[in-house]
Amino acid sequence: MTINKKLMFAAVAAALLPGVSIAQDVRTEGYLTDTTGRIVMSGTNLCWRHRDMDMPSATGPCEMKAPVAIIPAAAPIIVAAKPAAPVAKVAQKPVPQKISFSGDALFAFDKSMLKPEGRVLLDGLVTQLSGATYDNIQATGHTDRFGSSAYNQKLSERRANAVKDYLASKDVMASRIDAQGKGETQPVTKAGDCKGAKSAKVIACLQPDRRVDIEMTGAKTVTGSL
Repeated sequence: MTINKKLMFAAVAAALLPGVSIAQDVRTEGYLTDTTGRIVMSGTNLCWRHRDMDMPSATGPCEMKAPVAIIPAAAPIIVAAKPAAPVAKVAQKPVPQKISFSGDALFAFDKSMLKPEGRVLLDGLVTQLSGATYDNIQATGHTDRFGSSAYNQKLSERRANAVKDYLASKDVMASRIDAQGKGETQPVTKAGDCKGAKSAKVIACLQPDRRVDIEMTGAKTVTGSL
């Protein structure tokens, strides 16, 4: 059989094969195709080239650039702030509250019986104590320098006890009230302030020394002043 006859026979045979195209589509030239003329691709979208084709001319999906995977930006890492270390609280001892009452306001000169106006002053203290928290109340009596030391000591004690008894009568806990006298040993005036013999002028000058101090130990809430 001559060469021309062989080519003619091959062309006729190809025409008789169903589903086989005589001339491949340019877009699939060089790649393995199925009976419908589509490029055969693997499950991972890979194509197969013919061994005798170094540079396929196909422009189909096999020659398309692989899509670039877009990696989302990493979410910012939020580091929770560490809680501040607890600050140790140091219990502070409350500052004692101290109120000084003029002895002349509470008592007549050289006396230890409370005057009516003196009771009014102590009623104000009772009102304050009703809203206070305290551990102890100290009533301390003082006198001026006139009279003997022994007499002044006794007078200061009587005055302190008179204040204690009155507070207890107003429902202030007597067990928390202490009374003591200091006589003339803790004057407020300075030496030389009230010179001279006993007189109305000198007695008036020494008035700050005649007093009763009320000190509340452990007091937390005390309002007002007397």
